[in-house]
Amino acid sequence: MSGAAVELLADLVRTPSPSGREGAAAELLAGWAAARGLQAAVDDAAVRLDLSGPAAGPTLLFASHLDTVPPGEGWSVDPFAGVVTAGRLTGRGAVDAKASVAAMAAAAAALADGGGPASGRLIVLATYAEETRDTTMPRALERLGGEPAAAVVGEPTSLAPCVAQRGQLLLKLSWRGEQLHAGWAAQRRPPPANAIRLAARDLAALDGLRFERRHPLLGEVVVTPTLLEAGVARNVTPPRCEAVLDIRTTPCYGHAEITAAVAAWVAAEVEVLSDRLLPAATPEGSALLAAFVRVRPEAEPVASPTCSDWTFLRHLDALKLGPGDSRRSHTADEWVELAEVEEAARLYLDLAREVLG
Repeated sequence: MSGAAVELLADLVRTPSPSGREGAAAELLAGWAAARGLQAAVDDAAVRLDLSGPAAGPTLLFASHLDTVPPGEGWSVDPFAGVVTAGRLTGRGAVDAKASVAAMAAAAAALADGGGPASGRLIVLATYAEETRDTTMPRALERLGGEPAAAVVGEPTSLAPCVAQRGQLLLKLSWRGEQLHAGWAAQRRPPPANAIRLAARDLAALDGLRFERRHPLLGEVVVTPTLLEAGVARNVTPPRCEAVLDIRTTPCYGHAEITAAVAAWVAAEVEVLSDRLLPAATPEGSALLAAFVRVRPEAEPVASPTCSDWTFLRHLDALKLGPGDSRRSHTADEWVELAEVEEAARLYLDLAREVLG
């Protein structure tokens, strides 16, 4: 397995795959895997690598994604050159999440080279459009032909087992005011309702909204205003003001409960823009986490503030695990340590052998 994950990662980074245009990278991955004895299939939802043992047993899913965000600006190198210097590979997707894809595929190939699992089935899924609202993960899961017993979500965690991640709830708040000439507004009694002033009071008051139930690793629910729009002209009182709240949630609260709490706290109309990205957590008594601890007893569980496709696997025994620092995701000069990518491949392999024999 030596070097396989790094070589595959370099090829994947050099094959641009922004969300919606993953075809070339998908064919590259499938061809690489087929040449190494894995069953490989490509469709409009994922690349699926499949390896079964001779005896009945559980299905273990390794799931990550092939797509990346656009390169953006500020790079010191070509974002698709896969530049390697001082033991680091720099390029778009190096961390999020082609390093996980490459390491998972390399682990599956090494498992096949060693005769395959003693029992059960290993599936590697590399899906598309994860970085958008059109992720193909739900469709890919429907096509597996049965539900996995456990799943590892390939995202950058610096190889620490991530046992909880935040969800995301997006709310739009709307305030209504009265539109008139600003010059006459001061003389009106009572003064006209000003949508911007109403919004300012409510947005400031949100600092006092507290969600008392704290997750042991994620902490409390976090409410952040991220967008604000109001006004029709400089000399007209605003008839409407709208704001968007980005709420990072925890498994301690349902999204409907949080929405109701916000609606009761503000004097605004509240509309749910998105509530599909629910928080996720590894279940109590997780057999997968116990298997991980047996192969890496020194590792300390962590939690993640970022969302991922784990939300679609949250009903399973699952955790998030992958090479790279999540804080480098989506940045210019995104990079990953090559030694960590190889260590990830060994870790995935050890975990597969521990679960499947």
